[in-house]
Amino acid sequence: MASRKAMAGLVALTATTALALAGCSGGSADSDASNTIDGEIKGDIKVLTWRTDLVQDGTYDRYVEEFEKKYPEVNVTIEAVTDYATEMQTRMSTTNYGDVLGIPTLQPDQYEQFLEPLGKTADFEDTYRFLPAASYDGTQYGIAWGGNANGVVYNKKVFEEAGITDLPTSEDEWLDALQKIKDKTDAVPLYTNYKAGWTLTQSFGNLGGITNDPDAPITLAEDTAPWTEGTDMYAIDSLLYESVAAGLTEEDPLTTDWEQSKVLIGTGKIGAMTLGSWAVSQMKAAAEDNGASAADIGFMAFPANVDGQQYAVIGGDYNLGISKHSKAKAAAWAFIQWIVGESDYTSVQGMVPTLTDQPLPDSLADLEANGVDLLEINPAPAGKEGLLNEVANDSQIDLYGPIYRQKLVDIARGAADGDKESYFAELNERWGASVEKLAN
Repeated sequence: MASRKAMAGLVALTATTALALAGCSGGSADSDASNTIDGEIKGDIKVLTWRTDLVQDGTYDRYVEEFEKKYPEVNVTIEAVTDYATEMQTRMSTTNYGDVLGIPTLQPDQYEQFLEPLGKTADFEDTYRFLPAASYDGTQYGIAWGGNANGVVYNKKVFEEAGITDLPTSEDEWLDALQKIKDKTDAVPLYTNYKAGWTLTQSFGNLGGITNDPDAPITLAEDTAPWTEGTDMYAIDSLLYESVAAGLTEEDPLTTDWEQSKVLIGTGKIGAMTLGSWAVSQMKAAAEDNGASAADIGFMAFPANVDGQQYAVIGGDYNLGISKHSKAKAAAWAFIQWIVGESDYTSVQGMVPTLTDQPLPDSLADLEANGVDLLEINPAPAGKEGLLNEVANDSQIDLYGPIYRQKLVDIARGAADGDKESYFAELNERWGASVEKLAN
C-alpha cells in the first residue's frame, strides 16, 4: 500500500467528484458564536489522516503527546483512513469528517460549504507557501502541512558504478545514463511501478518545470496540441515512452510491487524512479532496514532544462482544514499551526517546509548543489479554476490517473498497437477537441 500518493493528484479537482459533493454539506454548521478559530483552545478534536504509516509506526502518538503537553485542555484522537480519497467522498456528504482533515477533492467554490475560513489569504502570504490550492475568493481555507519537489529519486551508488559523473539534464542524456546502468550494473535502470498505477502519475507533477512556465496548468488547458515537441506534456510522456521502448525498465511491468521497489532502490537493484521528494525518506529507511546506506539515495530534477537552467516544481501536500461542524475550532486551528510550524514533520519526511522562513531539508540538498531553481505554480485565473479538469474529463484523458500512461507503456513495450507518434496524435486530437469546446 502506498503511504503517500501523488502530490500532483492531490491538487486535481475532478468534475465528477465535484458533482457528487455538490449540495451535500450534511446540515448546518455549528452556530455557537464562541466556537471560532480565535476562541479558547480546549476540547476534543479528531484528526483524520491519510498517513496510515505514521499512525502504525507511532509517529502520530509522539505528535499528539507533544501537542497535548503544550495544550493540556485539548484531547486529540487520530483516525487513519486507508483509502482516503475515496472514503472522504462519502464522509463529506455527512457532518462526520473530523475536526482537522486533509482537504479532499473539492471545487474551490465548495470550500465555504464544508470548511471553516481561516482568514484572508493576503494575511498568510508572507508566512506560508502553497496557499492557492486552498484559497478561494481571497479567503484561506487550509494550510499545507508540507510540500514536495518533483523529479527523480535515484541511487547514487548505482549511478557511480555505471560511470555517470553528471546528472542528466535532457532526454538524450537520460537515456544514455540509463543505458550505462543497464550495461555496467545489475540494476533495473528505471522502475515504472506500472502495476501500482498511481506511480505513473508522479511525473505529471513536473508540469511547468520543463518549460519554466508557472502558468503551465492553464497553458495546458488552452493548448489544442499539448503532446507536441517543446511542451511539458511531450517531454514528460516521451521520457517514459523512450525509456520503455529502449528496454531500460523492468522486464515485466505487470508484476511490479510498490513496497518491494523501496527495498530494491534502497539496496541498489533499481537505478531510478520518477517520484516526488516525499518518497526520499521512505527509500532511505528501506536502505537502512536492509543493510544499505541511506546516503545512497538522492533526488534530482526532471532531466530537462531551459537554456541550461533546470527547474523543480514544488507544491503542497494535502492542505489541512477545519470542519464547519467542529465543536472545537480553536483547538483544531492550534493543532494545524503546531503540526505545520513546530513539529519536525517536514524535516523528518524530507519535505519542503510550508513556512517560508524554514530551510529546505537535507534530502533536497542535491537540488541546491546542482543549481536547480524551485518553481511554484500560479493559481488559475479567475473563472478558469476548473478548466483543466473539465478538459481532462471531457477528453477522457486521465491526467491524474494511470490509464493513458499505462497504454503508453504498453505501446512502447509492444503489448499494444501503435507508436509514440500515433498515440500522441490521438491524444492531441481528443484533447484539442475538448479545448475547442470548453476553452473558447
